[in-house]
Amino acid sequence: MKETEVIIVGGGPGGTACAWKLHQQQVDFLLLDKAVFPRAKVCAGWITPQVLRDLEMDAAEYPHSFTQFNRFQVSIKGVGFKLPTRQYAIRRLEFDNWLLQRSKCICVNHTVKTIVLENDRYLIDGEFSAKYIVGAGGTHCPVHRTFFQNDREGRKGSLIVAQEEEFAYDYSDERCCLWFFQDGLPGYAWYVPKANGFVNVGLGGSAGVLKGRNDTLKQHWTRLVEKLDAMGLVRGHEYKPVGHSYYLRGRSPVLRNGNAFIVGDAAGLATLDMGEGIGPAIQSGIRAAEAILSGREYSVASLGRYSIPSLVGLR
Repeated sequence: MKETEVIIVGGGPGGTACAWKLHQQQVDFLLLDKAVFPRAKVCAGWITPQVLRDLEMDAAEYPHSFTQFNRFQVSIKGVGFKLPTRQYAIRRLEFDNWLLQRSKCICVNHTVKTIVLENDRYLIDGEFSAKYIVGAGGTHCPVHRTFFQNDREGRKGSLIVAQEEEFAYDYSDERCCLWFFQDGLPGYAWYVPKANGFVNVGLGGSAGVLKGRNDTLKQHWTRLVEKLDAMGLVRGHEYKPVGHSYYLRGRSPVLRNGNAFIVGDAAGLATLDMGEGIGPAIQSGIRAAEAILSGREYSVASLGRYSIPSLVGLR
């Protein structure tokens, strides 16, 4: 059995941010992920200036695709306007692998099946043992499932369901377009052009509201495809969207149980306006590492609940 001080389950931004901080203090740890990196990850890939500060990251030195947007083309129930902002877009295929390499961690390709707490140590599948465990495995993280399932009831935010696709496309329109509450969608749709000839298109909305209306994302996806074609943004593409789900920020998420921590989407920390999860994942991963290092409280109380202050009134 491999013994270490900390085991991180999940190699996304939250897990690698935690690993990066632990490595700085020379803590012995392992990172487990079921995927082999670099791995495909469909995601609009929002990056805020705060993310750059949290990661001590110089955008000019980032070696992969990096797109800066100084404004969004926004439509709210059919009313359009330009919104000044400072946001960035990356490709998760590149960004997550870069973060993993930057963290200098040992990443073991392993699908976690069972976790038990025995003699104050967390045992994973009879193969790994650690004093601390950090769950960074997304909405269906096994650390959350094992140690936090009951705590989430009544404390989670809204469940968001989404469909999106990222693909190579010779686009001509470099605007980032967002459509809020169009055609009754309880959420928003997007068109995000990225560097090196890729675009990401998708939509997401409240699962509860959709169910209450007997509505489906499939119907809204069809309308989005028609809109993209009519606007000349994407034409002639055979779509193969990928579905996923996540939780928006709740009022009082439970983040720690003994020496077990959860971060990012495993804790349901996506922002309330854009459903942006990369920034909260990175901040919570860093704070979990700091709590392990210092023994102090692990809290996300001061994390921003919105990606873009101007859009606070949308929800």
